[in-house]
Amino acid sequence: MKFLDLARVYIRSGGGGAGAVSFRREKYIEYGGPDGGNGGRGGDVIVETVEGLNTLIDFRYQQHFFARSGQSGMGKQRTGKDGDSIVLHVPVGTEILDADQETVIADMDKPDQRIVLAKGGNGGFGNLHFKSSTNQAPRRANPGQEGVEREIWLRLKLIADVGLLGLPNAGKSTFLAATSNARPKIADYPFTTLVPNLGIVAVDGIEFVVADIPGLIAGAHEGRGLGDRFLGHVERSGALLHLVDGTTDNVVEDYQTIITELEMYGEDLVDKPRLTVLNKTDAIPDDQLEEKRAALSEAIGSEVMTMSGVSGDGVTDVLRALRILIGRAPASEPDDSISDAPWSPV
Repeated sequence: MKFLDLARVYIRSGGGGAGAVSFRREKYIEYGGPDGGNGGRGGDVIVETVEGLNTLIDFRYQQHFFARSGQSGMGKQRTGKDGDSIVLHVPVGTEILDADQETVIADMDKPDQRIVLAKGGNGGFGNLHFKSSTNQAPRRANPGQEGVEREIWLRLKLIADVGLLGLPNAGKSTFLAATSNARPKIADYPFTTLVPNLGIVAVDGIEFVVADIPGLIAGAHEGRGLGDRFLGHVERSGALLHLVDGTTDNVVEDYQTIITELEMYGEDLVDKPRLTVLNKTDAIPDDQLEEKRAALSEAIGSEVMTMSGVSGDGVTDVLRALRILIGRAPASEPDDSISDAPWSPV
């Protein structure tokens, strides 16, 4: 299934049916009087969240959604049929924005959440409604109320417990593939990840969701590389896992590049609980590993963890640290305690 996290949609609710002007005319009834019925109500445009969806791809092939209008009223005091509403099914985590792409109309962050985006028009009154002691033969009826037409944007922000951050080729996809059933594309060149990926990882009997987004580069907030548009997918995460490629010459500079982009993006993303890990330890000589780890720890102000997504060294400890960071208690007593593990969130 293709991934799409932003879609423009045009919606229109149904208009109300017109009221009827009608009089009862029967052979042996001298004074039949008015009997025009009211018009039916127009259908609404409703948005509903559905579990199991993680893309807005359906809205690439259909952008216009129009509810049906109500039926006009009829004689013999018959009310017109209400128009059918239309329901747009979206993934949990979808934001509904106005046409300016800035004003948030609704944040659909719960399963089975429903909101009415465009209310259908009311049906018009038939002439029976206007009958009174002083006007016993009214010859007027109301037209139906017009529907609401508007342009909206749907923006998906995936809901995950942990969000992965790092430069391109930091090993994020390798980590996700090694710890979950997700199968992201992995290669030895930058930007192999072009769309976010979700994976369910488990440690100590506890499962949680990890989101991998395309790598950031310096100037991503200015649109360089793939930009920072995918950072929205880790906004809702309970914690962030920042992977730093240990094979690069300057790990501190790589770390600071990501932190700068988080600060420029805003949305308090830089203040989220964050675990920094020096990755690819299998490809680093021991003396260089300790030197780079010490430099990164000094720059951050706390100890950092090390791991290798390829060999699996340190991966379990990282998962347990993340479990603690998001506040999940173990389902059973872990085999190896991490109470003395050299890490702390920053």
